[in-house]
Amino acid sequence: MFGKARLKLTAWYLLIIMLISIGFSTVIYKVLTAELNRFSHLQGLQIERRLSGQEFMSPESRFRNTPPRILTDPELVEETKQRLIFFLVIINGGILVVSSGLGYFLAGKTLKPIKNMVDEQNQFISDASHELKTPLTSLKAALEVHLRDKRLTLADAKKLIKENIEEVDKLQSLSEGLLRLASYQKPNNSSKFEKVSLASIIKKSIQKVKPQATKKKITLKDKSQNFELEADQYALTDLLVILLDNAIKYSPKEKSVTIASEKTDGSILISVSDYGIGINEKDLPHIFDRFWRADFARSKDRAVGYGLGLSIAKKIVESHHGKISVESTPGKGSVFTVRLPVKHKTL
Repeated sequence: MFGKARLKLTAWYLLIIMLISIGFSTVIYKVLTAELNRFSHLQGLQIERRLSGQEFMSPESRFRNTPPRILTDPELVEETKQRLIFFLVIINGGILVVSSGLGYFLAGKTLKPIKNMVDEQNQFISDASHELKTPLTSLKAALEVHLRDKRLTLADAKKLIKENIEEVDKLQSLSEGLLRLASYQKPNNSSKFEKVSLASIIKKSIQKVKPQATKKKITLKDKSQNFELEADQYALTDLLVILLDNAIKYSPKEKSVTIASEKTDGSILISVSDYGIGINEKDLPHIFDRFWRADFARSKDRAVGYGLGLSIAKKIVESHHGKISVESTPGKGSVFTVRLPVKHKTL
């Protein structure tokens, strides 16, 4: 699809360039031929004046006082015009060849962001369909099996309903994650940037993840300082909740998770560190990809979530024109660091 679109766009570039080039060539030809005719006419007048002074008149002409003959060469003028047309055709041919290559290159550059966006959307739809299909298939299979069971008891029915509610909760969590990711992926999202207190946002984020931390007896340590920055407070709260939730999720019981902050070079650094299972080096380049989970996260006792959290976190950071990075050692823990500008840059 994009191959044909690139060729069509190149053709439009060529059409516009050649129309401009031919237009200029026509103007140049008319101006130069007009100047050539004027020069020929002036040259003829100059020769006439000289001949009228009898500088080049024969004795017979001087004797008979006959009018002089003008010494001009129309064939030379016509040949010059033909050569001018030839050179203009050559120049336009060169422009056509060069602009074909440049037009094709520029068409590729122009369509590349659109192609990337369409590819990303197609991948998003494909991944979302795959992730939605699994719980739906599980729900359907369980219902069909129990529906055919003539000896189904009330206790079995209640158990089935409970299991189905769990699958519905997973679907709800997935759909909410997809909606959040889609909202942050919009080129001009509805984020409201204003001056916010980092301490207040960190406090809200800690309160939201405290039940999970309490359940695993994990201590949340707040070593942050209070800074003011221009940000979307709701998106920033989402970001910190995602990082804190991940740190709690992949940390053993009775460990600690620390959130800290510092200000440097017009930016604020926020770090979330844990003493959890860590991330393998081969997995680090993929952790911010949609629906991606490391092998250890796919095990039955850790099969929580759909691998959307860090993708959403990255989109939030990018919407604030910041950067997110991670350092991790398997078996020792991970440190996620977010760098955000103090003042929001409007593009």
